[in-house]
Amino acid sequence: MRPTAKFSISFGLVTIPVAAYNATDSSTSVSFVRIHTADGGRVRNQPVCSVEGVEISPDEIGRGYRPGDGETVVPLSDEDLDALPLPTAKTLTILAFVAGGDIDPLQMGKGYYLGIDSPAAAKPYVLLREAMERHQRVGLGKIALHGRETLAMIRPMAGALVMQVLLWPHQIRPMDGVLPERQVEVHANEVEAAETLMDSFGQLSEDDVHDHYREALEEIVAAKLAHREPHFETGEEPPAGQVMDLMAALQDSVRAARKSRGEDEEGEAARSTARSGRGTKKSTAKKTAAKKTAAGEATAKKSAAKKSDAKKTAAAKKTSGRGGRRAG
Repeated sequence: MRPTAKFSISFGLVTIPVAAYNATDSSTSVSFVRIHTADGGRVRNQPVCSVEGVEISPDEIGRGYRPGDGETVVPLSDEDLDALPLPTAKTLTILAFVAGGDIDPLQMGKGYYLGIDSPAAAKPYVLLREAMERHQRVGLGKIALHGRETLAMIRPMAGALVMQVLLWPHQIRPMDGVLPERQVEVHANEVEAAETLMDSFGQLSEDDVHDHYREALEEIVAAKLAHREPHFETGEEPPAGQVMDLMAALQDSVRAARKSRGEDEEGEAARSTARSGRGTKKSTAKKTAAKKTAAGEATAKKSAAKKSDAKKTAAAKKTSGRGGRRAG
C-alpha cells in the first residue's frame, strides 16, 4: 500500500514519525453510473467554468474558499495552505487519553493504519501502543488532513496503531423530532423476553457478514448479458405487517432463533418441563401451606367452640344450684 499522508505523533516530548494508509477500500462497494435511459450513454460530470462556460482540464482546477457571504470566492494555493500557522499541519499532538467508550460512534469517520516512517520510530511506536493497551485508553488529538483540520482518535489494534478521523461535536445534529412524542411504558416481563431473545442470537457467522446484495446484483447483470432469467436461492420471506402482540412476537422470535441454530425440540421441551416443574413445586408448596393454614384455623375454631360450651355448661350448673337452695 502507498501512504496517503505522512506526519508525526507528538506524545509529550516523544515524537513518532508515521505514515498513514487507508484502512478501508471503497472500490469494492456497490456503485452505479448515470446513463441516458434513451440510448444507454454515460452521463458524466464535466468541469465547466462558470465565467467562460467552457470545459476545464484537471490541471487547471485549484482550490477556492467561499466566506460567509456566499458570493465571493478566494483562490488558495498549496503554498497558502502550507503557510498556515497550525502545528496540526505536520503533527498530530495527543491532547488527552480517554476510555474508548467515551467516544460517540456518530463522530467516527474514515480509518487509517499508522506505520512507522523511520527505523528510529519503532521503539516509541511500540511504547505508545503497549501503554494504551495496558491503560485501556485511546488518544485524542488534532491533525490537518487534505487541507482540513480534524479531530482524530488513535487506538491500538492487532499490534498496530490505528487512527480514526472524528467529526467535530457541532457536526452532530440534535435529535429533535426523533424520540416518540408520547411516553411509552415497557413492562419488566417484556424487557426480560427481549433479553432472552438477545441471548438466543448467538455469534456472527461468515455468512452474516457476506455482501449478498452485491452478489445478487452481479447475478442480475450476468443474466442480462446472457439474455436469461437471474437465478437466486430461495430463502424464507421476512414477516410482514404490524406486530400487535409484543410478547407473542418476542416468544416466537426466540423459538425461531433457536430453530435456526439447530437446537432440538426435545431440549427445549426439557427446559420447558423444568420451568413448569419449578412452577408446579411452587404451586404445590402454596397449596400445602394453604391447607395447613386452613387446618389450623379449623382446629382453633373447634377449641374456641369447646371452651364456649364448657362455659355455658358451668353457668347452667351454677344457676340450677342457686334455684335448688332457694326452693328449700
